[in-house]
Amino acid sequence: MPNWGGGVKCGACEKTVYHAEEIQCNGRSFHKSCFLCMACRKALDSTTVAAHESEIYCKTCYGRKYGPKGVGFGQGAGCLSTDTGEHLGLNQQQASPKPARPSTPTNASKFAKKMVDVDKCPRCGKSVYAAEKIMGGGKPWHKTCFRCAICGKSLESTNVTDKDGELYCKVCYAKNFGPKGIGFGGLTQVEKKE
Repeated sequence: MPNWGGGVKCGACEKTVYHAEEIQCNGRSFHKSCFLCMACRKALDSTTVAAHESEIYCKTCYGRKYGPKGVGFGQGAGCLSTDTGEHLGLNQQQASPKPARPSTPTNASKFAKKMVDVDKCPRCGKSVYAAEKIMGGGKPWHKTCFRCAICGKSLESTNVTDKDGELYCKVCYAKNFGPKGIGFGGLTQVEKKE
């Protein structure tokens, strides 16, 4: 039958596709508005389309429907382990069987171990995470807690000293724990006479 409509038919809606609105994929033409994933209806473009015979899918749905099945496959971004594939026309018999999980974990995950072993700040007692950690006196501190115990001055590696698990600026340390007497920056002669 001759094509009297002036253009090719859309692979999705079977209506005429004119050149200005045409997207070609796998030898077929589509309207821009019809170039959607057949499973999830997400808009597609040349970088996200995956064709299978006369069907078009986004790469995620294509992988779920036609990709490898079983343990270790389809567990990347966008693929939930609870996905049964029902929205793709797969029934439970076609979907890969899920391995049984033990009711109690036999070995704690690395993440769980890290959460248990999080360092505590000696000043405030709260957890110190890597993004906010400053080491001083062999212990981890929050950036906001890394201050002189006496004057409250913010400390840096160049002006910090520690004594008995507490941090001090060099000036406060010298005044309180340094040598005393004339010539040591402690008591002066005037203070001593009084």
